[in-house]
Order: sequence, then C-alpha cells, then structure tokens
Amino acid sequence: ASLTMKATVIATFFGVFLICTYASKEATKKMKKAKLYVPQIDCDVKAGKIINPEFIAKCPPGCQDVKYRVYGTDIYASFSSVCNAAIHSGIIDNTGGKILVQKVAGHSGYRGTFSNGVRSLSLPRWRESFLVSEGKPRKGVTYPSTLEYSSSKSTAVKSGNDRVHVPTGDTVHKKYQTSPVPTPATQVATTTPTPTTTTTDPSTTTPKPTTTPAPTQTTTVAAAAKTRPGPHRVRDIAFRGTSTSASNRNFLRPSTGIQHQDPVAAFQRAASSPAHLAMETDSWKPGLSLFDTGFGSKEELNPKPLESVSQGNPNCKVDLSFLMDGSWSIGKRRFQLQKQFLSNMARALGISSAGPLMGIVQYGDDPSTEFNLKTYTNSKDLRNAIEKIPQKGGLSNVGKALSFVNKNFFLDANGNRGGAPNVVVVMVDGWPTDHVEEASRLARESGINIFFVTIEAAAASEKQNVIEPNFVDKAVCRTNGFYSINVPSWFSLHKVVQPLVKRVCDTERLVCSKTCLNSADIGFVIDGSSSVGTSNFRTVLQFVANISKEFEISDTDTRVGAVQYTYEQRLEFSFDKYSTKQDVLSAIKRISYWSGGTSTGAAISYASEQLFSKSKPNKRKIMILITDGRSYDDVSIPAMAAHQNGIIAYSIGVAWAAQDELEAIATDPDKEHSFFVDEFDNLHRFVHQLIQNICTEFNSQPRN
Repeated sequence: ASLTMKATVIATFFGVFLICTYASKEATKKMKKAKLYVPQIDCDVKAGKIINPEFIAKCPPGCQDVKYRVYGTDIYASFSSVCNAAIHSGIIDNTGGKILVQKVAGHSGYRGTFSNGVRSLSLPRWRESFLVSEGKPRKGVTYPSTLEYSSSKSTAVKSGNDRVHVPTGDTVHKKYQTSPVPTPATQVATTTPTPTTTTTDPSTTTPKPTTTPAPTQTTTVAAAAKTRPGPHRVRDIAFRGTSTSASNRNFLRPSTGIQHQDPVAAFQRAASSPAHLAMETDSWKPGLSLFDTGFGSKEELNPKPLESVSQGNPNCKVDLSFLMDGSWSIGKRRFQLQKQFLSNMARALGISSAGPLMGIVQYGDDPSTEFNLKTYTNSKDLRNAIEKIPQKGGLSNVGKALSFVNKNFFLDANGNRGGAPNVVVVMVDGWPTDHVEEASRLARESGINIFFVTIEAAAASEKQNVIEPNFVDKAVCRTNGFYSINVPSWFSLHKVVQPLVKRVCDTERLVCSKTCLNSADIGFVIDGSSSVGTSNFRTVLQFVANISKEFEISDTDTRVGAVQYTYEQRLEFSFDKYSTKQDVLSAIKRISYWSGGTSTGAAISYASEQLFSKSKPNKRKIMILITDGRSYDDVSIPAMAAHQNGIIAYSIGVAWAAQDELEAIATDPDKEHSFFVDEFDNLHRFVHQLIQNICTEFNSQPRN
C-alpha cells in the first residue's frame, strides 16, 4: 500500500510538471508570435524626417513618381523619399509593401542610376544615409509601433527602463536598479526586484521640519516595450533657508537604486565673496564668461526695473520663441523666477509689430504653445500674460519641444513675418531628458537660430545622468559660445537679460537665418554673341528668371545682378538695383539681345570687378555663366582670380560650348559646378539640379 501511494504521488507530481512545462512553452510561443504592428508612411516621407534610427514601415501604393525624389543607389541620402528608394532598390514595387529602414552615416558621394523604373539622382555628399531591405525584423531588435516625427501624445513618463504613469499634481522620484526588466507586455514571473515610485506633492513650498524620510508609496511598474535610457534628475520643490542661492537637490543614482541628497551648499559662497557680472562690451568676445567664480550668499531677488521701450525697438526686428521649462524638476519657486526673467526680457526687448515679436512654448513631457507671435504686440500685455502661465509638469523633453517649434510655431498663420530672423531661446533646468541633436539640426536647416540658456548645469558627479553629453554644442547654430549662456544659479538669471537681448538682436550674427535661398549675391554672366540668336537668347533669359524665382530676394536676403557680354561687356543691373523678386524678374525680361563675338575670359574679369566687388561681406558670391561656344580669349586665368576672390562659379554650356573651358570656369569639384546641354530648349532641365547643388554646398559648410 505504501509503495502504491508513493507511485501515485510521483505520477501526480510528474503529471503536474508536464502540464506546467507545456503551459510555459505555449505562453512562450504566444509571446514570440506576438504580431508586430507596422506603421504606415506616406510616399513623400523622407528618412531624415523620422527620428528612429531603425524601423519597419509599410509603404502605400503609387510611390513610383518623379516628384518623390531619390538620391543615391543602394545607400541613399536621408532627404530621399523612403518608399521610392525602396522601389528603386527593388525591395517593393509600385503596389507598396513592408520595408526595413536602417540609418547609417553620411557619405561623400551618392551615385544616381535608373533602376526598377525609378531614376535616382547623384549628390556630392550628405550628412546622413539610410539602407532599405526586406521588411522582416532582425533578431534581437525591438521595432517601434509608432514612428517619431515630432511630439507624441503619450501620457506616460519614460525614464530609465520603465514607464511610470504620473498622477496629476504629483512629482515622481524614481528609484533605479541595474537589473534588466523584461520587455514583453505579458506579465512574467521574475525574482528581480521591482522599481518603486515615490510621489510627493509638488505644491509644497516649505521643507519638512524633520529629516526623517517620508513614507513611500510602492507601486509595481509594468515593463515597457522600448523606453529612453538614462535617469532623470528630480529636485525637491522646497528651498532650504532664505539667505542662500543654493538649491536642495535630489539626484538619482542608477548604480545604487537609492535616492541621494547633495549638500545644500552646492553653489553657496561666503558672504565676503561678492557676485560680479562680467558685463559684455558692444562687440561680443568668444570665451568671455558672463559670471566670475564668486557669488554672494544673499543674491538679489528683485533686480532694478529695466528700462522700458514703450514704442518698440525697430532695430531689433526678430521673431522670437522662448521654450520655457515647465518640468517638475524645476519646482514652483524656480518656475516663478523663470517667468520673471521672461517678463524682464519682454520689457527689455520692447515688443512691437515694427520690432521684436515674442511667443512662448512651454515643455514638459510634451510641448504646447502658450501664445504665438501675433497674440501680443506690446510689452505690457505680454508681461501680464506671462504672469498667468501655469506650470505643466513632467520631464524635460527639449528635443520634442524643438521639433514642435520647427513644425508648428514659425508659420504665417501664427504671425511669422518672413523677413524677420526666427530665433528660439531654450531654457533648461540642468539637462534635457531626451535627445536634442537631430531635432536641432532640422530646426537649423529650416533657418531657426537656436540659443540655449542652461541653469545649474550638471556638476562633474552628475554627468553620468546626462542622456546626451555636450547637448548644447550639438544643438546651437555655432559652437563658439555666442549661442549659449550657462547660469550657475536661478537667482542669477536676471543678470543675463541685457546680454541675451544684445545677442538675439544682433541680426548680422544670426547665421542660422542664412539659408541657401536667402544669403547670396547671385551674378548671371550671359553670353549675348551672334551664335545665340534672338529666340535662344529669350530662352536663356527665361532660364535665368526660373533660377531667380527660387530665391528669397530682398536688400537683406539674396540679391541678383546680371552682366551680358560679346567682345565687350555690359552691366545690365547691379546687386543693389532691385530689392524685390518681381522687380528682378521684370529687369531680366527687359534685357535686350546684344549680338557680337565671344570673349568669356574678359566677361569673367568684368563681372568680378564691376559686379562682385560690390557684394556684401556676409553674402556668398555665386556666379552663374551661360555660354554657347568657345571663347576667343583665355578663361582659366580670370576664372582662377575669381575663385581666389571667393566667387563660387557655375558654368552652363549649350551646343558648341567647350567642355575644357566649362571645367576651367567652374569651382572645384567641377562636376558639381559645370553643366552641359545639347540645345537651348533643354536648359530648363537643370534649374532644379543647380538649386540643389547650391543648397547642398551651403549646408555642408562647417558650423564652427
């Protein structure tokens, strides 16, 4: 009987074991077979507009169209249409389908070919590339179900390896661990300790009178599929004491999983060490710090009123957006100091429709516009509106905010004036909780000047918590210090008002406003020899007009001039003659055909002396020469002299033009600056390519 009972127990145990093993295998199969949701993209979506470095997407039918441009073969420049590149590579056809896209580094050259019914274009270089392959997930790679173009509407706070849903009105102090967290959504039994979330009331403005830690509320955090790396520093909301500018911070250490409190006196100085502001002179000097090393223990909280500019400042015509830090880490008191700073900026700038206009975007988890450029046209109303702004809370997602501003803020409907430089000033408490480099690059390429004001930046012991090291240098227009100001304490913020006003109003130095379409002096040198003929000469003028139409023309943007030549030369109109696009186009139409011989070398020298010598110092000098035959004189020496004087020369040859002369005239590399067409009626085909080459060359300039 005893043996029978033992056998029964063993059989039962073995049966339970088999059932559990089978159930576990079935659960694992279901997890492995979890269907991947593939997001759909449109035919005109370019790889550079998608932030994700690797993704699977579905292309719709009908993307095989010349309007969806592709640059390269096998490896494509990131401003190519993703779907048309996939058709060109043979991964899909015009019926659409799933593709896998991987971002890779930029290349020094992209070769254009005709493949699978798509003509791709050549490109000398670009900063980012991508590969396209069959839309099957790679082993061990988690793919996003939603692609990142700009700000998302997720209500979850992403931090570390977990997703924490933040209760309204609470500040989350997250404790971190080094153990990995499972990524599938299905709950899986594990011995790894679960992170805990501590919630405190952000409205608290005075510290607790005891040092005993407050009770913590523990909640289980469900594992998220893919989250942003790195912890987020959260400060306590209270200030300790009233006679110090130091802040009481809570720093999160991922290696220990405990909350560490730094000393209160992080920025505190003795009362005998006065604060001094190294005031800027009229000409800003690189390397000059706004602050010295000493700060008083009692800093001025109520600075003297700034001089108000009641009628506005017409010498500072800029369209300005402030990105206001509304994250929980800043606290209520610092948020008030930030609003006071913005109010002081509005007063010092002198807001008016004839001068600077200012709007504000507040960011936390997601950005939102508090008011746009046209909402307020005087400093008084703007300052009253700033005072009423409530704090959003959340993380410090600066990258999302920059993407939002780039796509949504500087629109005509929001008061963007076109002729005024677009300027963004980003206020950051400590450091961002997302990546800013890609969003900043896209904003700069849109002509937006980005300034950073960082307050209480990461100390040496805190830099391990910063998601993107050197994020300021990766974001600003130039890395020479002009576009960034670091303030050691929120109580010192008022000291940077006047220096910042000087910088944002210095329109000659706002280099990110200079795009390939608004920052050149373009001189056309037109062959008027007898071999051209009256009808073809009108075709050449139409070609010149079509190119000019693509540029933003004014006395402060791109300017256009023209020279016609035969044996002799004639200045048709100079750069300062016409300041509107319509006037320039009308002047081109009025140019009369001259007729005569062909002295191209003498024409290049004439254009250098009579046209480009009057070019502005901050303009790129671009010469576009159109000829239909070999020159009677030497072109190489005049062309070399023009190149040495900073003139970027493009040569367009028609019919009997000599290839060796075209290459001698063109700036190196001549294959990007020299074009040939067999007949005049085909000139129009090169308009887009010429503009593209001018812009590619402009965008490839170094930023420092």
